[in-house]
Amino acid sequence: MEKNGLFSQRIRLRHLHTFVAVAQQGTLGRAAETLNLSQPALSKTLNELEQLTGTRLFDRGRLGAQLTLVGEQFLTHAVKVLDALNTAGQALNRKEEVTRDVVRVGALPTAALGILPAVIGQFHKQQKHATIQVATMNNTMLLAGLKSGELDLGIGRMSDPELMSGLNYELLFLESLKLVVRPGHPLLHDTVTLSRVMEWPVVVSPKGTVPRQNAEALLEMHGCALPSGCVETLSASLSRQLTADYDYVWFVPSGAVKDDLRHGTLTSLPVISPGAGEPIGILTRVDTPLSQGALTLLSTIRKSMPA
Repeated sequence: MEKNGLFSQRIRLRHLHTFVAVAQQGTLGRAAETLNLSQPALSKTLNELEQLTGTRLFDRGRLGAQLTLVGEQFLTHAVKVLDALNTAGQALNRKEEVTRDVVRVGALPTAALGILPAVIGQFHKQQKHATIQVATMNNTMLLAGLKSGELDLGIGRMSDPELMSGLNYELLFLESLKLVVRPGHPLLHDTVTLSRVMEWPVVVSPKGTVPRQNAEALLEMHGCALPSGCVETLSASLSRQLTADYDYVWFVPSGAVKDDLRHGTLTSLPVISPGAGEPIGILTRVDTPLSQGALTLLSTIRKSMPA
């Protein structure tokens, strides 16, 4: 116990830094360069540490400095001490006025892809220390999350009046339904009709969603129905992968694939969906003021919309 107390009193940070540097670099020469010390000075510090511990921490030879078994055990503790001190230093140096604002966003999967990537990049130029939590979900869950206070704002659709009570809605854009395929899809070399399209496997949103309802309405107009070989999913990333790598036809809201179409990674089939499109907008609570971070994000979303 007395020996341990003496060790704790006499050990210095330079001993730990030197020990860890030699363990990591493998030679005294490289460790000395890392610490900007002369090799004799580093050797002296290392010798002091081994005298304090009362044992050899390294086997030194032509191949460098190899940790002994005790050295390996001591390294674990030394690294923990230095990490703890580094963490404490960061906490002391952190500016008190910097507060971490958390903005919780709910978005339709397709709306998240079409809007948020560019918006978040611009937002963080203004709010470097804010955290954005993004959850993709269907419209019913989105409205429920806003009402329960789990979300600060949402990007979704209008709904029935009873579901919209207590919420604000601000229109952003109209979203049309697209049928997209990979650039080399065989359909592109043929006369495209919906009955011909339905001979291929399809990716579509699950039943009960607005994109699925729009897809079925379009098909019904042309006397067609979805084929038996369907993939039903809300996952835009899975849908994109299936469409880009295989011969699936993806029924998708236009906002989710605007970058794919612009870059040529996906191609839109010449099938026009009826109507002007589905309105997509910003949803917020009426009775709860937004945080500064949420207000900044809201402003950034508005500015990102084409005039």
